[in-house]
Amino acid sequence: MTKRTIDAVNVKGQRVLVRLDLNVPLNADGGITDDRRVRSAVPTVEKLLADGGRLILMSHLGRPTGDAAADRKFSLAPVAARLGELLGQDVPLVTGDFAKTVGDLSDGRCCLLENLRFHAAETIKDKDAANDPALRAQKDDFARRLANGVDVYVNDAFGTCHRDNASMLTVPQHMEGKPRVIGYLVAKELRFLGEAVANPKKPFVVILGGAKVSDKVGAIDRLLDKCDRLLIGGAMAYTFAAARGIDVGKSLVEPDRYETARALQAKGGGRLMLPVDSVAAAEIRAGVATQLCTETIPDGLMGLDIGPKTIKAYCDALADAQTIVWNGPMGVFETQPFDRGTVAIANAVADATDRGAVTVVGGGDSAAAVEAAHLSERITHVSTGGGASLEFLEGKRFAAIDVLDDA
Repeated sequence: MTKRTIDAVNVKGQRVLVRLDLNVPLNADGGITDDRRVRSAVPTVEKLLADGGRLILMSHLGRPTGDAAADRKFSLAPVAARLGELLGQDVPLVTGDFAKTVGDLSDGRCCLLENLRFHAAETIKDKDAANDPALRAQKDDFARRLANGVDVYVNDAFGTCHRDNASMLTVPQHMEGKPRVIGYLVAKELRFLGEAVANPKKPFVVILGGAKVSDKVGAIDRLLDKCDRLLIGGAMAYTFAAARGIDVGKSLVEPDRYETARALQAKGGGRLMLPVDSVAAAEIRAGVATQLCTETIPDGLMGLDIGPKTIKAYCDALADAQTIVWNGPMGVFETQPFDRGTVAIANAVADATDRGAVTVVGGGDSAAAVEAAHLSERITHVSTGGGASLEFLEGKRFAAIDVLDDA
């Protein structure tokens, strides 16, 4: 999947529509609690500004409901302010009809459109629009307004590339014949996620965590065909255990996935590694009494992290790895002491990077865990895409990428 990048386009004096993923977490006061996605967007924006482009930046934030008063908390105003600090120039936030603001832009300047999801048309799915002419017209009209007068389209929003949002897919469809390229972040994501799976240095070890087998079944199935070892953590490990008839107390399980779990275990054999002990408690609360359990978990308790024997086994499995792909935490890492397994794995992955392994951490919780442990700089690549990185690992194609110009 080799796509044309911003390096191949002359943007001087051109109006450049840049789709970014600035969907950052905000606190109750509207402050950004993690600006990683804003920082990740800066290299592409700086390059286009330095080359004299007139940039119209756009993104979504959160899930607005359509209630104007309630949706104020989803304004991109804090993001525009932070982006301005990082770029060293004012980044006006454009609301309503943006034609005049965009028309007034000069070379090397930019603006940021207000939250795209304030427009219902942004998230209309193509499958729904295909059966409803009114929805199709609504989505097309919104896309045309975004693309109006634009000379170049840039996709640098990997975290949204698995969606058919108007700004991701319909806009570039309406800009056929004009340059439609990827930014540095998407190029990096495609390179590291793609090469890590397509041509991994061996041994290739995959770590998958998280709550549900149903969320990861596609990735597990595909990666078992390619990896030397696959380590399972998080709550989904208890579905695998329960499928083998092991008592797991009140741990989160998916009974409708027992057959799937048994099939994956049969396929993986010794390459599919499961926890041999767990840290359990009656509730998820800092300071709660815990119990170390070997496989079985008593009634009234739930497994919330991998135990020390599992940590050692997993770290040993990573010791000689030359390629590591990690997506999903080992436990409820947001609450101590159930962060120990995730932190231990994060350190083991960082150590592997230090000795020359290629390490790729998927987005979402695992990326947040690496960031919280101050280990991001010791990882080859930390993805900004949560669901997107997982679907990419499953081998799914992204229409929002396919529509862009090939290199």
